[in-house]
Amino acid sequence: MKDITKKYTNGEVTIVWKPASCIHSKICWTNLPQVFNPRDRPWIKPDAATTQLMIEQVIKCPSGALSYYRNGEEESNINTEVESIVEVSPNGPLLVYGNITVKDSSGSETKKHKVTAFCRCGASVNKPYCDGSHLKIDFKG
Repeated sequence: MKDITKKYTNGEVTIVWKPASCIHSKICWTNLPQVFNPRDRPWIKPDAATTQLMIEQVIKCPSGALSYYRNGEEESNINTEVESIVEVSPNGPLLVYGNITVKDSSGSETKKHKVTAFCRCGASVNKPYCDGSHLKIDFKG
């Protein structure tokens, strides 16, 4: 999958979406469908709720595919101060919480912060990361 980054702003805050990192947990549109609706284009409508509600929803994103920054502040990769935790998601990815470095087979390193979702089903086209394929193949495990 291409490494695409899309940005949506309401003038006060910018929501950043990285589709290649998305695990399709549905958390974003479960509680704030007026802003996050995958059936609409664009699927993110940053003027449909308050800045605070959007920030609270973006923070819940388990994969880190959604992030935000306040306009006027420098966008950067901020390390999240969290305990390192590995969690097996029922019928889904392996979730690794914390600041980690992922080294691929060619030796390239990628820094990850917050939560990283690793594929357990083997069907992801974005290995080692989860792309939601476990839902399509009805993975159990």
